[in-house]
Amino acid sequence: MSELAARQTLTERTDAAIRDVLAGRRSGGRSALLFAGPAVIASIAYVDPGNFATNIQAGAAFGYTLLWVVLVANLIAMLFQALSAKLGIVTGRNLAELCREQFSPPVVYAMWAASEVAAMATDLAEFLGGAIGLSLLFHLPLLAGMVATGAVTFGILMVQGRGFRPMEMIIGGLVVVIGLCYVVEMFVAPVAWGQAGLHSIIPEMPDAAALTISVGIIGATVMPHALYLHSGLTQDRAPGADTPGRRMLLRFSNRECIVALALAGAVNMAMVMMASAAFHAGHSDVSEIQTAYHTLTPLLGIGAAGVFLVSLMASGISSSVVGTMAGQMIMQGFVGFRIPIWVRRLVTMVPAFLVIAFGMNATYALVISQVVLSFALPIPMLALVVFTRNRAIMGEFANNRLTDVAAIVGSVIILFLNAVLLLQTFGVPIPGLPSA
Repeated sequence: MSELAARQTLTERTDAAIRDVLAGRRSGGRSALLFAGPAVIASIAYVDPGNFATNIQAGAAFGYTLLWVVLVANLIAMLFQALSAKLGIVTGRNLAELCREQFSPPVVYAMWAASEVAAMATDLAEFLGGAIGLSLLFHLPLLAGMVATGAVTFGILMVQGRGFRPMEMIIGGLVVVIGLCYVVEMFVAPVAWGQAGLHSIIPEMPDAAALTISVGIIGATVMPHALYLHSGLTQDRAPGADTPGRRMLLRFSNRECIVALALAGAVNMAMVMMASAAFHAGHSDVSEIQTAYHTLTPLLGIGAAGVFLVSLMASGISSSVVGTMAGQMIMQGFVGFRIPIWVRRLVTMVPAFLVIAFGMNATYALVISQVVLSFALPIPMLALVVFTRNRAIMGEFANNRLTDVAAIVGSVIILFLNAVLLLQTFGVPIPGLPSA
């Protein structure tokens, strides 16, 4: 038996252990670790470079005022990631596949096109963020940082051929690096904890510029590609499980969603608090990642600035890998077409290179990409609400009334913010909201 175990891959051993837990042949607190992975991978979308860009702007310009936006966005994300995971566990299909099955071809192609635009906007933010981190940390030209980021992500993507477990461990390790970096930052930055706590629970929107950043925070926190991806990551774990097995899978999945997304949310709030503590009082105009790094050095020391860059680099590389995985899943699910992962990686790198080639501001491109994501977000959100409340699809696992209400309220909040931003973009005055 030990010789057989030695020949098994890490993924095969994990899969066998998961089946033992579901069959009641294995128990104990460590068993929960076997089920950890899908939400950890999805959580990297919530601490990607787009979050760095929007959170730095939010903290520098508005202090702790927009912390409540980060908290609300994270709670909405937690709910919808749990729904996405449930969809994959119960149906054995991912969100894109169900859209193809349930909707008419014109609707499916429109959804696919919008989702591909969102995936490219995601990859723009992630790839640029990793490149900025590498270039600043190792004093490289930005173009060289982009090439190095591409090479590293290619290498990590090759691990995907060995099954789900090695990739989960690599991404999990990078998530830990990002989290530890912000634990260090919280000890270094002079955070006003009382104000931070107050603004985390009291909603306030100072002006139209704050609204733009808020929608960017929503777009950077609740990610369309993560909703598609999470359902795909859970659909093949212990396939063929019976009803009691699915219930157990859902319990573990919900716990993982809460823990992984709570940690991601804490990192996001720490980003805003660090930016507020370091920049708001005398450097409220800091809006670029590069400027934030150079300003941090004299304010908090080279160590704090270096930790910031390490977290940015880990974020960019890991989220770029995850974004490519999600894009592949979206294409295959919606249109049944698959291209080699390296081809997709090359194609999605093009917009980032164009941004640099045409001399665009990299951080501004990151923020705009998050606003684009916020407009694409209602598509998977509404599809998830429709599918997970449908008893013909979900059976006894269909949403209860409380979950339904929470999901609908979350969707309405996103749609409302998007509508307000659209009106603001076209110069339509919004009653009760000061102009920027």
